[in-house]
Formats: sequence, structure tokens, C-alpha cells
Amino acid sequence: MKRIALGILAHVDSGKTTLSEAMLYTAGEIRTLGRVDHRDAFLDTNEIERDRGITIFSKQAVIGLENTQITLLDTPGHVDFSAETERVLWALDAAVLVISGSEGVQSHTKTLWKLLSQHAIPTFLFINKMDMEGTDRKEILAELNKNLGSGFVVFNDEGKESFYEEAALCSEELCNAYLKNETISDDEISQAIYERKMFPCYFGSALKLDGVKEFLKGVEKYSLYSEENPHFGARVFKISEDEKGNRLTHMKIMGGSLKVRSELEYLSNEGEKINEKISSLRFYSGAKYKSVQEVYPGDVCAVCGMTSLSGGQGIGFEDNSPDLTLEPVFNYRVVLEEGVDPRVALAQLRKLEEEETQLRVSWNTALGEIHIQLMGEVQLEVLQRILLERFKLNVEFSQGSIIYKETITSPVEGVGHYEPLRHYAEVHLLIEPLKRGEGLLFDTDCSEDYLGKNWQRLILTHLNEKRHIGVLTGS
Repeated sequence: MKRIALGILAHVDSGKTTLSEAMLYTAGEIRTLGRVDHRDAFLDTNEIERDRGITIFSKQAVIGLENTQITLLDTPGHVDFSAETERVLWALDAAVLVISGSEGVQSHTKTLWKLLSQHAIPTFLFINKMDMEGTDRKEILAELNKNLGSGFVVFNDEGKESFYEEAALCSEELCNAYLKNETISDDEISQAIYERKMFPCYFGSALKLDGVKEFLKGVEKYSLYSEENPHFGARVFKISEDEKGNRLTHMKIMGGSLKVRSELEYLSNEGEKINEKISSLRFYSGAKYKSVQEVYPGDVCAVCGMTSLSGGQGIGFEDNSPDLTLEPVFNYRVVLEEGVDPRVALAQLRKLEEEETQLRVSWNTALGEIHIQLMGEVQLEVLQRILLERFKLNVEFSQGSIIYKETITSPVEGVGHYEPLRHYAEVHLLIEPLKRGEGLLFDTDCSEDYLGKNWQRLILTHLNEKRHIGVLTGS
């Protein structure tokens, strides 16, 4: 059986959760259709989500089709929680981008499309709310081509001559196949989708279940997955807690298998080798989960027993995932109630930081203050409620300030020294500007005749650990 991890993404209020609900209902996984406005959607399991009517935390559900098991990963649509969405991309075989037929391509739609492109994820499109007045298929297709690029083909017309003519325009290979055979095979279409040369578009209405069955059939028919690797490899994409406070490490299995009570070896963020025993493996579907004894390539599972793995970490043959593209834009000072120990509050915020790495909790020693970084007001309000509900910690926040970045315009030499008792060490660094957006890169070009390999590695380790600030504004 084919195992596919399918992410569902959208600009807020495009009907993403409604489509998830419709897919689960159509596949027979749930008996009744829930609704966001009725506060009973299957995947909106958190009380805060139900109160606000938006998705805040990524969730998963398992959909069993005839020949395919789909792990559906639902993601937040609100821009404040876009880091949560981006982390899910590390685990995907394919994605569904939901677009509102009445609203068309919106600002956050373009951001999501850019992310999907950067991560090279094959993408299906479901154009929703086509039952509303004023929606026009041709206009929407023109808007897709204008704002997102090319390769968009209407799969509602699958099998018709016009369908193959449109598909043939997506690549030279498809064009040659059509000219030779006057048709295009399913395998050729699947390969074009996998290579992101073609993007299937399904038009319908998730609320009325219009087009959902055809969409599910299309995902099953045309989704491809990577070749299975006999060696073990996995990608961690999320850290969370269950209702009993157990730490859950969510990962996608890329090769080999994982069994309960087996030992997992990995490196911590500090480079320390760690061996830990797996106490349980879970498949989550909404708020419920099923415990299993073994997981296989393509499975998305939650692992209990891991204490030091973090989001984005690769295990086995898998490399670490690249840093998140979307970064917080506001800095806030945490204002504690009188009598609250800042060290206790800091530890609780650090725990949340493991789950939401972009919080970037920091302690300002000079001012004795805790600072955090966030995307906006909605995330701020949600964080306040989480701290109150999970830790009984009532906090306020200062007026947010915009986070700036500094860079250099020309090469410069930087010097750092370390002076413990009866010792002295001084390191000189050549600092050079990179292209905007490339971040920080550290390397060494020093002969081991002058400085041993172990010392060079130590310097690089500390450079990667430190949060570097500029000299103009401390940004």
C-alpha cells in the first residue's frame, strides 16, 4: 500500500478546515460533518482554536483509500502561525493548496506558494467555494497564471481532449508524448506533477462536498513517493505534549523502520551523542491516537521517550532541515505579576520554545528582563492563554518593537578573546558580507599546523551556538 504524507495549506478563511472535514467524511473516516462555525470540526481539537474559529496548531488524520494511506497534515492559515505551517513542509510528499474561488490569490497564498516551491513539494490545488455567486473558472485560472506561474491544468475535465491539450503545454516531454500518442499516460502525468511541471486544479465546494470525491481519487491516482531506503532515516517536524504532559516527537519515517523499545541514537543540538529507548509509537487522528509496535517508510508518527530531539532535526541518513524562511517581526518584553520568580517563568517559556522555536526566548542580564519574538497580535493573545492554562502563569507584554537586522557592507576583521585563570586565547575572524537572505555561514581556512583540528572545531561550534548582534543598534 502506498503511504503519502499530504499537507493542506491555505490563506485564512479559504475553507481549508472545511475541505479537510469533507475529505475525511467522503473517505468514511468520520460519520458526521463538523464545521468551524459550529465548533465541532474534527481537526480543531484545541479549545482556543474552537473559540477563535481558526487553526493554530498543525494536526494530522489518517485517511484510508483503496490502495493508499494518506496522512493528512492540517496547517494554520493565519500568517501569525506561519512558522508552524512551514515546519510541516519538512514531512510532506505532496501538498494541497486551497484557494477561495470568491477571493482568488491572496497575499498569504503567494507566500505559501513560494514556500512550496522552495521545498520542491508537488502541489495539488482545490479551488473552493465555487458555489458562490461571481466565481468564474477562467478568471481564476488567469489569476493563477498571472500571480503564481504556469502549469495549472483543470483536472475536472480529465479524459477530454481539451485536458490533454492543456497538459501537453506543461513540458516538452508531455508535448512529445501527446503528439506521438494523442494522449498522455497516468505515469507521465504523475511524473510531471512530482517534478512540479504540472499542478492539478480541482474546482468545487467543500461545504457541499462538490468535487471532493474526484479530488481524493486524483490524489490517490497521481501521488508519487520517494523510493524506499532499507537504512533508517527520519525527519522531526514538531515537538508537542499530550494531555498527561508527555513529550511527543513528531517525525516522518523516510527509510527503514522503528520499533517500540528499540534504542534511537542521535546527536543533540550541542553535538552530544544520545541513546534513548522508544517507549511508544502513536498514529494520531484528530484528538485520538492508536499505539503501534512498528512504523515504516512514509509513516508520520509521534514518538515517546525522546528528550532532546528538536524540530527540523534529521536522524539516520537524513540531514537536518534548512532553517525556517518565515521569521518573527516583533520583539516583546514579558511583564510578570509581582512575586513571580523570573527564573521559573523563563523555564516555562523555554519549554514552549521547544515546541515553537521561533519564540526565541532570551534573558537580558543587564536589565533582568525576559524577551520573546512573535509574528503579531493574534499569536500574542494565544500565547497569553497557553501560559495561563498550562502553567497558571498570568503575564502581560510590553508594546512590541519591530525586529531589525544588521549586516556589514565590506570585509572586516573581528577579534574575540577568552581569559580564564593563567590562560589566554584570542581568535581572529575574517567577516565578509554575503547576499541578502543567506544568513550566517561559518568555515575555517586555517592550517592544522598552526591550530589543531579539535580547537578549530570548538571555535566553529561556539560560533554556531551564539546569537550574534550588530554594533550599530544591537540588532
